[in-house]
Amino acid sequence: MAVPKRKHSNARTGSRRSHDHKEMVQITYCTGCSTAIMTHVICPKCGTYMDRKIVEPKVKKNKRSSSYK
Repeated sequence: MAVPKRKHSNARTGSRRSHDHKEMVQITYCTGCSTAIMTHVICPKCGTYMDRKIVEPKVKKNKRSSSYK
């Protein structure tokens, strides 16, 4: 098994890890409803992707109204 002959310096370790940081999420705006969404994702509010209707948006049910009789 290979074993390093010498210790890597802090500069060398840091330059190797320079690309390991977190990147910000790319956000665009839906053309149908102007909601901020991540890129390449169906809009959860209106259900469109690239100006095409893909799915019907989910309608939230009010829990309180269903429990009262």
